[in-house]
Amino acid sequence: MLMRAENLCKRFGGDFLAIDRVSTQFDKGVLTSIIGPNGAGKTTLINLLSGSLNPDLGKIYFNGESIEHLPIEKRVKKGICRSFQITNIFPELTLFQNIQIPLIYYHRRNLQIFVKLDQDETITEETLQILEEIGLIEKKGLKAAALSHGEQRQLEIGIALATHPQILFLDEPTQGMNKVEKASIMQNVVRFANEGKATFVIVEHDMDVVFSVSQRIIVLHGGRIIADGTPEEIRNDSLVRKVYLGEDLWTS
Repeated sequence: MLMRAENLCKRFGGDFLAIDRVSTQFDKGVLTSIIGPNGAGKTTLINLLSGSLNPDLGKIYFNGESIEHLPIEKRVKKGICRSFQITNIFPELTLFQNIQIPLIYYHRRNLQIFVKLDQDETITEETLQILEEIGLIEKKGLKAAALSHGEQRQLEIGIALATHPQILFLDEPTQGMNKVEKASIMQNVVRFANEGKATFVIVEHDMDVVFSVSQRIIVLHGGRIIADGTPEEIRNDSLVRKVYLGEDLWTS
């Protein structure tokens, strides 16, 4: 077991219980999707697990260690990373530099010697390898702002991989993409998962994506987990069908 949550609760504004006694776990190597209607608590849950928010109640364990009050930067050092719904890159830096920065942090290099990092073979080799893996090696010298939306999302995953995560939460990784871009980014995610680069947990609204790549699906509704199982189990769950009544979800 890689990560475990016990009875997590998070309230906003005094009255709105966004996460209501959620208990779950994530096993190494299992590609998991978290789905649910708008307002179900999906992003709040990964904010709690990744450290953007602290729970009001409950415990979070990572590799057996209690981490629910650790700040984001300490969780990143332990191997917990996430992407956001809004692309989070350095638009005025090159793709090469975008990957360099988290590698500098991971290898504990001094940022003041940034201009000399081309002489650091470890960081240079790792940067080029990641750019190759995400399919952007030929654009390494371009500013990130020049990339298409889909390419920027690929770069964001590359930035996350440069932190050497054990678990990587992706929040709406295919948002705003066309079918070709969606297929490309999810093929990479599945490949990275199969290669053991990280354990991926995805929040996603596109059910075609969810059911095509997931090994496990967690369904949230009203801040609670109402179902948890394989894609086939979720597809045939009567309560999930009721929650998604009227959506063309179950024929894909």
